[in-house]
Amino acid sequence: MGWIIALIVGGIAGWLASLVMNRDASMGIIWNIVIGCVGSVVGNLIVGPLLGINGSVQQFSITGLLVAVVGAVVLLGIVNLIQRGKVR
Repeated sequence: MGWIIALIVGGIAGWLASLVMNRDASMGIIWNIVIGCVGSVVGNLIVGPLLGINGSVQQFSITGLLVAVVGAVVLLGIVNLIQRGKVR
């Protein structure tokens, strides 16, 4: 059951991050899920040690969703930097 919740929350986090980074038109639902799930891992690596917040997408919580969105935004910023040479 945790994997299903992780996919749903990852998809929402990836979608929100793509809206924030203005990349929604170029991404589909699969990429939103991938970016959201990987962003959750990145967010936990960045936000966890800095603020002492641990969020997980396997059990839905607002904290886990926020950490996943922050991580996904950071991940999309890195992808934009590599692809275009600048962050939008």
